[in-house]
Amino acid sequence: MALSPAPHVANALEKQVPTVPGLSEAIQARDIPLSVVTRGGGLVFVSGLPPIDPATGAMVEGDIRVQTRQVLENVAAALAAAGSSVEKVLKVTVYCTNTGYFEQVNAVYREMFAAAPPARTFVAVGSWPFAADIEIEAIALA
Repeated sequence: MALSPAPHVANALEKQVPTVPGLSEAIQARDIPLSVVTRGGGLVFVSGLPPIDPATGAMVEGDIRVQTRQVLENVAAALAAAGSSVEKVLKVTVYCTNTGYFEQVNAVYREMFAAAPPARTFVAVGSWPFAADIEIEAIALA
């Protein structure tokens, strides 16, 4: 006799698009065709997130450390909305406008990923259509 998977297991195989309070609305207000976070197949995918203040929807102004901290807080919020956490992150991609920010980004990054940091790629980019110096995306276990 074959057993049917529990309902939560069957749902894990379907694509889910959780809402991230403040961030989902900020992205929708900018009319950008993306989901902040998706979940399915036991994985969570967090879109590249800039330093948006979820309380106001505005870009956070400040140096690269301030921006990095906000981006990592946004990534953590997206993971939580999808039922995951920073401890379950497998891979991170950091997009930054200046490789000279590498050490400053690392200083803040270490605060969030102190133990067993995930695999990571640091990519230098030209510019975005918004005022920010960093964007971070992540893949995590659900």
